[in-house]
Amino acid sequence: MAHKVKRLFSSTPYLLNKIYKRLTTVKPSNMVLAVAALAIAIFLFGGGLYNLVSRPLPSYYSPSIGFLFVNPYLSDQFLWDSLIATTLFALGVIGSLLMYQSTKYASNPRQAYMMLMVGVVLLLIAYISIEAILRQSKGL
Repeated sequence: MAHKVKRLFSSTPYLLNKIYKRLTTVKPSNMVLAVAALAIAIFLFGGGLYNLVSRPLPSYYSPSIGFLFVNPYLSDQFLWDSLIATTLFALGVIGSLLMYQSTKYASNPRQAYMMLMVGVVLLLIAYISIEAILRQSKGL
């Protein structure tokens, strides 16, 4: 039993060194890095950092108006504000990626055209929705 414990402790630095080398030489693919960068950008643009720092209310109920999911003031936001914005930004990014991917299918024009149209529709839905929310509820 003592021999096994002694051998385990003698090989621990070797094992830790091996793990350290493996962690420091990891090179993620470009696709993983791009997806991570897009996810972080969408999180920040959607107001995720504000939600973590200030912990806003999810929504507000007013007896005269009803439920407010979008805060009418520019200085504050509800949790639903950021969820809606994050979803719309993600739709816009997906639409842009679909439009980009459609250029890779030049040999199949029907598929390229369909991907392009779906991407344009998603991008327009995201843009028009964000503009409508800003104009209607925020008064811009």
